[in-house]
Amino acid sequence: MAEISLALKARSKAPIEAEAICPDTLTGKSPSEVASISIWEGNRKIKLGDLFEIHGSTGETPETTSIVLEGDLSRIRRIGREMTRGKILVKGSVGFYLGEEMSGGAVIVEGNAGSWAGACMTGGTIEIKGDAGDFLAAGPRGSHRGMAGGSIVVHGSVGSEAGCWMEDGTIRIGGNVGIFAGIHLSGGTILIGGEAEGMIGAGMTGGRVVLLGRTLSILPSFFIDDIRPTVKVGEEKVTGPFYLFVGDVTEKGDGKIFVSKEKNEHLKIFEKYLP
Repeated sequence: MAEISLALKARSKAPIEAEAICPDTLTGKSPSEVASISIWEGNRKIKLGDLFEIHGSTGETPETTSIVLEGDLSRIRRIGREMTRGKILVKGSVGFYLGEEMSGGAVIVEGNAGSWAGACMTGGTIEIKGDAGDFLAAGPRGSHRGMAGGSIVVHGSVGSEAGCWMEDGTIRIGGNVGIFAGIHLSGGTILIGGEAEGMIGAGMTGGRVVLLGRTLSILPSFFIDDIRPTVKVGEEKVTGPFYLFVGDVTEKGDGKIFVSKEKNEHLKIFEKYLP
């Protein structure tokens, strides 16, 4: 696989729209051609070469192109937008909309990612070794379409509304999540390794949320259905036991929330309502 390296010269003071940083766009271009690509920094156009030191080469096809980014890219948005193939490795942190609408390929971030990482993605994989912001895999405000396929792994914690409007795919979160994880979920699976702030699955109609840590409460629009010894996440069987709650009944939903029984002894009060 051919590798092209983009090393940040200096951190920008303004947000940068960099959807051009994608194997589908850079494939077949020389370093000088990559450097000449225009992007927006705030309200002015600049060249990629103004922002990065560029070395290496691209492949003949997107699947043979690997992009390595170095530096603090937390002001840089939309890296990997509409990516279909290839690989992006970020040796640092990135800004909003990482991998927005991507359908294939792999993105690895060694630091943190801003809000809306994996927004509306339909395929491919994103791995974030640090934390992620709000609205992980969600659609833009006003949209009723979120993640519809692919896989996201966040080793750290995530902000609010993770998986909002998610339709399919898998999200694995190693740390904690903010409020409203799985809101409006209709399909797919969210696995949370840490604690959940609350309001899990509000408005969900399908899909599954699996919580290994603690949550303060379950919404009253969910009913307890069972206690399960295990739950399957992809090909992995996760050991419980788990309380299984079903809802959101306000949406006539059949979504499932699996909550660790061991970490949530305060939910024992619901056992008397088991069928």
